[in-house]
Order: sequence, then structure tokens, then C-alpha cells
Amino acid sequence: MAPWERSKSIDNRPADRYHANRMNVLFLNGPNLNLLGQREPEVYGRLTLEDIEAKVRERAAKLNVTVEFRQSNLEGELVNWIQDAKGKFDVIVLNAASYTHTSVALRDAIAAVGVPAIEIHLSNVYAREEFRHVSMIAPVCRGQITGFGVNSYILGLEASVIVNSKSK
Repeated sequence: MAPWERSKSIDNRPADRYHANRMNVLFLNGPNLNLLGQREPEVYGRLTLEDIEAKVRERAAKLNVTVEFRQSNLEGELVNWIQDAKGKFDVIVLNAASYTHTSVALRDAIAAVGVPAIEIHLSNVYAREEFRHVSMIAPVCRGQITGFGVNSYILGLEASVIVNSKSK
């Protein structure tokens, strides 16, 4: 079973896939984020990706928003998910990880589908190595949230609600 097929609704039952009567937000996570909690905890914290997802789902329930989470170490898989989001999701929240700084393919997919995207990062990429200061995807995203740890994901969810309300 693919990771996104294990998606749970906000009350932890299997998701109905897409909810027409609620806002749907797709959270995409790039390479190495499956190692959260064990990879450089001084930079990324000690929470796992599942821990972060649980916190976002808790906030999403209060906002009446359906969230779906996917993670891949493969650039092409992320591109496919972005392309598939049109008509199914209102907003994409993307932590492209290292692909942020290298992927024209992700940038072009975001631009092509027209689904509003928000770029997020756990760490403050501008306080780190210089190569992390350039984002290939920022110019085609509605905004960028960086450096707030797990709260970057919560802020990404809340920004999604704002973006979605302005597009109606």
C-alpha cells in the first residue's frame, strides 16, 4: 500500500479521499523527511513526520479542513502528485527539502497546475549554508514559511485557509 493510501481523516478513520464540502489541503514532503526525529535533531527537532502530521491533523479538525500527507525521496513522484492535485486539493503545502534548491521540475509543475502552493521548511534556511538561500520554487508559491520547526507546518495549514478564502 502506498503511503498516501494510508491517509486518515481528521478523526483518524480512513479518508474518503477528497471532501467536496470542505477545504482539502495536500501536504507534500520531500527527501529525507521520513528520517525526522533521527536525522540532525539539533536542526530539525526530535519529532517524527508522523508526530508532525498528528499535530497538523489536530489543528485541521478545529479549522474543518481535510488534510492528506505524502512523502517521497523521488523528485518525479512529487511532480506527479503536484500534477494530480488539480481539481482535488485547494492548496498544496510543500516541504520540498533539498529539492527546494535544485528542482526546476517541481517549480514547473507548481506553475503548470495552478493549485496555490505554500513552501515550508522546519529550519531557517537563510541562517544555514549559502546554497540553501536560493529557492527554485518560491517564485511560483503564494508564500514561504521557514524556521518555525513543527509550527511551520501549522502555519502552512493556517496560511492555506487564508489563501483559499482569498481565491473564492
